[in-house]
Amino acid sequence: MENKMKLSEGLKKYTMVIVLAVVIFLFTVNTGGKMLLPQNVNNLIAQNAYVFILATGMLFCILTGGNIDLSVGSVVCFVGAVGGSMMITMGINPYLTLLAMLIIGMLVGAWQGFWIAYVRIPPFIVTLAGMLMFRGLSNVVLQGMTLSPIPDPFLNLFNTYVPDLFGMQGFNLTCFLVGIIACLVFVALELLNRRRKLQKGYRVDPIGGMAIKVTLISFVVLFVMYKLARYKGIPNALIWVTAIIGIYSYISSKTTTGRYFYAVGGNEKATRLSGIDTNKVYFLAYLNMGLLAAVAGMVTVARLNSANPTAGNSYEMDAIGACFIGGASAYGGTGTVPGVIVGATLMGVLNLGMSIMGVDQNLQKVVKGAVLMAAVIFDVVSKRKSFIVKQ
Repeated sequence: MENKMKLSEGLKKYTMVIVLAVVIFLFTVNTGGKMLLPQNVNNLIAQNAYVFILATGMLFCILTGGNIDLSVGSVVCFVGAVGGSMMITMGINPYLTLLAMLIIGMLVGAWQGFWIAYVRIPPFIVTLAGMLMFRGLSNVVLQGMTLSPIPDPFLNLFNTYVPDLFGMQGFNLTCFLVGIIACLVFVALELLNRRRKLQKGYRVDPIGGMAIKVTLISFVVLFVMYKLARYKGIPNALIWVTAIIGIYSYISSKTTTGRYFYAVGGNEKATRLSGIDTNKVYFLAYLNMGLLAAVAGMVTVARLNSANPTAGNSYEMDAIGACFIGGASAYGGTGTVPGVIVGATLMGVLNLGMSIMGVDQNLQKVVKGAVLMAAVIFDVVSKRKSFIVKQ
């Protein structure tokens, strides 16, 4: 029975990775290989950077008990509208504008976090109100118009590429070398982490399983970096996404504060009785969501080279979908940042693949909705089966 439980947990852990690989294969076949062209690999990252950023923040909200933030798309639009207005209409320095956008995002997060954490208004209601309010405020700031173009110093932070130090034609060697270094660092960290666990007497995966995992991940990283090297190199958006994923992976898995989010989602009452300020945990979740919504707003403004009233539409759905597809539980307390990466990548592949195939926008929504529903059903059913096996 114990082996059956381990097999079930192992299958659940890698199910979405397998699904992602199958989806990529199917789109590659159906598009005649266009899916994996260097430019499309670049587009997958550049066009979906906001999904990775927002989904990382959304995960911490979901961990607290399956709570979500419906306002992030509107906050992205609002922050972008204020930033665009400051740079284009008022002529304010782009770097000061960037700082102001971050502060505005945090203030929005603090506003919503206060009502959720300390007044105990349900997150669904608070963020639904925020979705309407900040979408309306975006139109007020922009007066229904689109502001463009965005100043070059701002674009250079988010919408350009890391130059090749070797100056090669047709292949960015710097990009590929960064991929090799990243793989070496990853292998070293995995070995170091395994050694520490063994020294402390913790259970570790078999060395063969670890070797397979490290090899596959390194292959994927090198493949992506090779494709990017054949286009323009490393997009700045990828640097922002990588930094955010690295920081929040560390927070969620290596810090006490990160574990508080899991504890609150697992059993809020027990967490409170153990002396943890659960109100503060809720507040931090939504404060952080506001901050990352501001970063996503910057990325969106730079990608579109404009601030417009329709920016951010359905961004919240993509972020929520990426979290649940990536293994976050609808009941809270379960989910990881690497899982969110898989979920966000799957959402991006679906968006890009269906666009290349010319699938109607309405059918695209049907497909993404079906994938989200299937992920949540899988989570609920697998939890029920796990409970039965334990019994």
